[in-house]
Amino acid sequence: MASLMASGPPSPLLGRQMVHALKALLELAEDSSPRWRSVASLAASQALPAPMLEQLLLRLRRSGLLEARRGRVGGYRLARGAPLISLAEVVAALERPAGARDRCDVPASATAADRVAQLVERRLRAALEREMGQCSLADLQYDLRSAQAVLSDTGGMLLG
Repeated sequence: MASLMASGPPSPLLGRQMVHALKALLELAEDSSPRWRSVASLAASQALPAPMLEQLLLRLRRSGLLEARRGRVGGYRLARGAPLISLAEVVAALERPAGARDRCDVPASATAADRVAQLVERRLRAALEREMGQCSLADLQYDLRSAQAVLSDTGGMLLG
């Protein structure tokens, strides 16, 4: 299967690992029957190094988003349907441990403008988290199909 998302520079907001994980999740979601996909086949279809992709898939499995099975017919598949997997869950699965998070605490000596900037940052993060919680893998599949239609020879329409 051809790469589902265009290759190119990763989104500065999402980061390279998130983009790779979303590409793999979208490919797994495209299977009409939840079949097992090997790391090698996912990596080949996405033109990614298998060891790097396997580390991402392991993190997604530990978070309960994927199921894994060993053996010749094993691999990975979605643990539940695409409508039941939110973008927020994917982000949470790939985030650094809570202790390693970048903190934006303003020191006690900060100016009023620094405190306002911190408040804006908190509001933006809260809005982003709300939006990601409302966006499912199925929503991204719809966007993917629309984008594929636009890029097809028949020149479909991009919706939404």
